[in-house]
Amino acid sequence: MLARVSLTTVAQPSQGAAPVVSSGPRGGWFGWLGPVGMAILAAILRLPNLGRPHAFVFDETYYAKDGLALLLFGHEMDAKKKANDLLLAMDGNLESAASVFKDTPSYVVHPPFGKWVIASGQAVFGADPFGWRIAVAIVGILSVLVLARVVRRLTGSNLLGTLAGFLMAIDGMAIVMSRTALLDGILSFLVLLAFAALLLDRDRARRIWPKRGLRPWRWAAALALGLACGVKWSGLWFVVAFGLLTVIWDLGWRRQLGERHAFAKTFLRDAVPAALIMLPIAFLTYLATWYGWFTSTGYLRTWAFDNGGYTGIQGALRSLAHYHAEAFRFHTGLTTEHSYQANAWGWPVLARPTSFHYESEGLQCGGAESCSQEVIALGNPVIWWAAVLALVHQVWRWVAVRDWRAGAVLCGFFAGWAPWLLFQERTVFSFYSIVFLPFMIMALTLSLATVLGRPDATRERRQNGAFAVLTFLLMAVAATWWFYPIWTGEVIPYSAWQLRMWLPTWV
Repeated sequence: MLARVSLTTVAQPSQGAAPVVSSGPRGGWFGWLGPVGMAILAAILRLPNLGRPHAFVFDETYYAKDGLALLLFGHEMDAKKKANDLLLAMDGNLESAASVFKDTPSYVVHPPFGKWVIASGQAVFGADPFGWRIAVAIVGILSVLVLARVVRRLTGSNLLGTLAGFLMAIDGMAIVMSRTALLDGILSFLVLLAFAALLLDRDRARRIWPKRGLRPWRWAAALALGLACGVKWSGLWFVVAFGLLTVIWDLGWRRQLGERHAFAKTFLRDAVPAALIMLPIAFLTYLATWYGWFTSTGYLRTWAFDNGGYTGIQGALRSLAHYHAEAFRFHTGLTTEHSYQANAWGWPVLARPTSFHYESEGLQCGGAESCSQEVIALGNPVIWWAAVLALVHQVWRWVAVRDWRAGAVLCGFFAGWAPWLLFQERTVFSFYSIVFLPFMIMALTLSLATVLGRPDATRERRQNGAFAVLTFLLMAVAATWWFYPIWTGEVIPYSAWQLRMWLPTWV
């Protein structure tokens, strides 16, 4: 059944009766079959030739070396001149890798956790392109699995969950960000985990209402959000958005139950306890990501002692607060021009994708006179442009029909996108959009479910809907086949590369 109601769907009660929580899709191993299959597909598209190109791709020049320094010293270190060339020549030898660093701690503006994830791959596979990319690739593959399960729970349909996982598996932005040692793919995964945990909390709260007791899935969400902030500070927007979302869900449930003074009860019994529990968990988790800095001689670690004689925990926290103030000034004042900077208004429509790597000299590709090798963070245009239309559709669904799923998806999308609209002068890049890509795909899947039609629709209506969705999926697969060479750094003729530059702003 394509549009079967989910565990989170509330049937309309008869007069005076309580709402009934309906059953969800078929569970057990069957509920994992599609998501796991899509994760395998994601691995097939992400893992081959993961070490290509054999170079530092875009900001890997920062995060790969920062991760290596964390692994070797516990904190980031300044690198010597030509450190990139030295590392690439070492073939991943960790014993020699320490020689590329100076004796001075490095000033970095992003928290450590994402770089620890990158470091984990280097710890196992060495300090080479494969080593610093493999952990991010695993995170990207797991994102497909989690997204499929999330949409399965949202829609109550194993088919739609699998469809969402398929779209994420074949999307170019997801593929490139899984094959590049940057922080944003890790941030996206943790945000998705937090969203999944809150969905589980929503279902559990309704099953045992009013005896809710402890809400461990909210704790799990707070933990994931704390780690997200430990990757990039933009995780803070999701702390606010998801905190409001979970409380609004409780308010909606109280109103459906017909409780008197629902708003006041929600504030006192749901909002206040949620804030008192989730915020400390997220904050303490974030502090824990700085463990290496606390226990070493990282940048500004002794600032409080040098400027007031503070020692112990008080001195460490004062030093960390000063460090954060310095990093905040950097982030808010970053206006250096870059050839691939992109205004956030254009991110959802792929107006200016970021070219991570481009090479043309000394390459061979059959008998072509000139060749190109590129890694460009470009989403699958068929998926992205359809998803923009789907977001508009979901706005209508939320406003006109009050579909809670539409509201949840829009909450995640706007938490990842809207804050960047406030920084019109700041240097930003379109690959930041990976953090809201899962919510775009959720919106697209919900809209495709509408195209498929309701289970009680006529056979002709269902057949037409299935044909339309299948046609769309074939177009998306064709686009993935077409753009895959420039997502994965394959060497192709220059003329073939030009044919893939559909818009002049992509060059």
